[in-house]
Amino acid sequence: FQLVVTGGGLVQPGGSLRLSCAASGFPFGGYPMSWYRHTPGKERELVASISSTGGATRYTESVKGRFTIYRDNANKRVYLQMNSLKPEDTAVYYCNAGLTDYDLWGPPHFRSWGQGTQVTVSS
Repeated sequence: FQLVVTGGGLVQPGGSLRLSCAASGFPFGGYPMSWYRHTPGKERELVASISSTGGATRYTESVKGRFTIYRDNANKRVYLQMNSLKPEDTAVYYCNAGLTDYDLWGPPHFRSWGQGTQVTVSS
């Protein structure tokens, strides 16, 4: 399998970024997908999840109303639209598959994480 994350960068507080995760090597449309982020010294944090069909989503409290997760099953991609970015959103962002649509906040499917993409929010 492969999960290639792109779209990170440096942005000012209040700005926006859209992250993209291109998936291959597994039946993408049959899995929920999630975005995670990791800051040095902290545990990896689950940020947002979406069901296999896109009909259900879930967000961690700190990003509700600012981030939107959505997916394109035809092109095997999942996206994270991030608006009103704050310095505390600075992290390396990763995507991963979930295990089941019945638990969008469950553990990740794949043990390896790929390279992620750095998001830095700073003036």
